[in-house]
Amino acid sequence: MPGVTQEQISAAKRIRAIDFLLQYRPDDIVPSQCRGEFQLQSHDSFKISGETSLWHWKSRDIGGKSALDYLIHVEGMRFTEAVLLLSDQIPAVVRTVPSPQQMPKPKVFALPEPAADNRRVFAYLLHRGIDRKVISDCIRAGILYESARFHNAVFVGRDENGVPRYAFLRGTLTNAEQSFRAEVAGSDKRYGFCLPSEGESRRVAVYEAAIEVLAHQSLEQTYDKYRLSLGGIYAPKEGVSASSFKKPAALTAFLERHPNICEIEICTNNDHAGRWAAEHIRKEYEGQYRIIMNLPDREGADYGDLAQEKSKERAVRQRAALSR
Repeated sequence: MPGVTQEQISAAKRIRAIDFLLQYRPDDIVPSQCRGEFQLQSHDSFKISGETSLWHWKSRDIGGKSALDYLIHVEGMRFTEAVLLLSDQIPAVVRTVPSPQQMPKPKVFALPEPAADNRRVFAYLLHRGIDRKVISDCIRAGILYESARFHNAVFVGRDENGVPRYAFLRGTLTNAEQSFRAEVAGSDKRYGFCLPSEGESRRVAVYEAAIEVLAHQSLEQTYDKYRLSLGGIYAPKEGVSASSFKKPAALTAFLERHPNICEIEICTNNDHAGRWAAEHIRKEYEGQYRIIMNLPDREGADYGDLAQEKSKERAVRQRAALSR
């Protein structure tokens, strides 16, 4: 398979979901009310056996046993990037049979050490269609930098005092199929990556991911509103109904910290999950806030796709102009 070897796939399949969660998502996994069973704080209908590692996500009616299944079906990773995460980016996972009394303490949040410069982040984001000025503005604001280890792009979420409380890592390989993505352990999802407005604004635009924040900013070239990443969204599989909708922690906390906000612009992806989340966010906040639905106008697209396409079109025009 392109991007990964059969040995990497085999190694990734051997890692149990329970071992991965205990070591790399310790702030999210907690004991449930049933003996020997655990659940996720981010998805309370997700249950997993501490002994067998069998898991079931009731709201989506899906289940599995391996960490690979978990990363693909719960965290939404592509197969190749999940294999790379498990086989290359993360050391060997130690098999354990946990008990509630043996639960590890949540990891203390710490930003990855920065690299000497941000060259790879610049190159990667420019390749993705992000405007150079937008990249520079984020770096100067201290909400984007390149990590020394693996040279990932680090998107930082800060609290009202400017203290880093959240970080999301994105690999800088230009092949999207191999792009590594993960939250830094101990991240507080209430403080998502946010591109601030210039001056006071009464509107917040919400996106599924940080790179879509930068992409839409590059397309619109305006700083007249806050742009907030929700740090991912969760929706049932197409054709499966969900019993409840959980408000995005990043948006809930942002609105509490910014009582002047009166408009929410929804900019999720134009796919099943994005449309499902957009509709539920609209229903949840309609009446309290003015809701603006602003999904990409093309089926299946996100603002990252549109920014990259516009950048390529601009490059073609520039080459054509030079060849005259």
